[in-house]
Amino acid sequence: MFFAQRLGLPLACSLFFLFLAASVSIRQSFLFLVGLGLGACLAGARFGFTTGWRDLVRKRDPSGVLGQALLLFLASAIALPLLSNFDELQSAAGPLSLSLVIGAFVFGASMQIADGCGSGTLYKAGMGVALNMGILPLFALGSFLGSVHLPFWLSLGSLPPVLLLNHLDLWASLLLTACLIALLLLGVRLFVGPNRTWIKSTWVYGAIGLALLASLNLLLAGQAWGVVYGFGLWAAKIAVASTAFDPGNHGFWGAAQHQDRLRESLLLDVTSITNIGILAGAFWVHQWKGYNDDKRGSLQKQPAPTHSVKQWLIALLAGFIMGYSSRLAFGCNVGAMLSGISTGSLHGWLWLLIAFVGTLIGIRIRERYGF
Repeated sequence: MFFAQRLGLPLACSLFFLFLAASVSIRQSFLFLVGLGLGACLAGARFGFTTGWRDLVRKRDPSGVLGQALLLFLASAIALPLLSNFDELQSAAGPLSLSLVIGAFVFGASMQIADGCGSGTLYKAGMGVALNMGILPLFALGSFLGSVHLPFWLSLGSLPPVLLLNHLDLWASLLLTACLIALLLLGVRLFVGPNRTWIKSTWVYGAIGLALLASLNLLLAGQAWGVVYGFGLWAAKIAVASTAFDPGNHGFWGAAQHQDRLRESLLLDVTSITNIGILAGAFWVHQWKGYNDDKRGSLQKQPAPTHSVKQWLIALLAGFIMGYSSRLAFGCNVGAMLSGISTGSLHGWLWLLIAFVGTLIGIRIRERYGF
C-alpha cells in the first residue's frame, strides 16, 4: 500500500517522462513536467476560477478574485517582456467577434452549473471527482463540434485581433495592463465593501506557481498556455479513427496546422501533453492527501458530494455546452482570459467582462437546481 500510494505514480510519471524524451522530444517531456506542476498547483491550492467568481458574488469574498488578479499581473509581467524580445513566441491572439461575445457569455453561465471551467474540469477529473470525470468527455465533444461550426459563427461578424505590443511599447503595455487590473480590483472593493479578508495563502501560492509555470509553458511551447484545443483535438482524433466523420473537410480542421495535428501523434501536441500532465499532477496531489488523511484517521476525510439524477443530467448538459461555447470564445478562463490578457490581447479583457455577466446567470441557475 505504501508503494502504491507514495511511489507508484511518481515512478509512472518518471517512466513517461523518459519515454517522451527518448521517443518524442525533449521539449514534450519537459512540457509534461510543466503540466504536472500546473495540475499540482491547481489541485493543491484548489485554485478554481469558477469558485473564485462564485464566492465573490455569493459571499462577497474577494480572496479568489484577488488571487486571479495576482496571477494575471505576474503572468503579464513575465510574458509581455518575453514576447517583446523574442519574435518566435506567439501571443494568445483572438479576433473581436460576435462569436467571442456569445461564446464567453454562455461559457460563463455553463461553467457555474458544471462547477468548473476548462482547467477546473481537468484537475477535478484528475482528483477523481465523479461529476467532472463525466463532464470531461462531453466537454471534449462540445469543443470539437464548436470547432466544426466556428467558421459559421465567425461569418456573423469579426474584427482582427488587437495586441497591445503592436500599438504600444513594452512599458506602456505593462502599465496599461497593471492599471486595468487595478481598476478591476477597485470595482471588486466597491462591491464587497469594507472589512473583508482579501488575502488567503492558498490563492497567493497558487497564483505565483501558476504564473511561473505558464511562463515556462510559453518558453517551451512557443505559445501561451491553453486547455480547450487539446480537448477538441482528442474528439477530432476519435472522429478520424471511427471514419464516421472527417473533420479535415471543415474550415477549422482544414487549416494546415490543424491538419498536421490530426495526422501526428497526440504526444506531439503541446496542449494535449500539458493536459495529460495536469490530470496526472492533480491525481498525484489527490493520492498524497488521501495517504495523509489515512494517517490522521478517517474523521479527517470529507464526504464526497452527492447529486440527484436531475442534477447530473443538468451538469452533463452544461459541460457539453461549456465545451461548445469555449471554442466559439477562443478558449476558457486559461486560454482566453489568462493567456489572452497576459500576452496583451484585447480579446482577453472582453472575454472576462462578458463571461462574468454570464456567470451571474449561471449562479442563479445553479441555485435554482440546488447545486
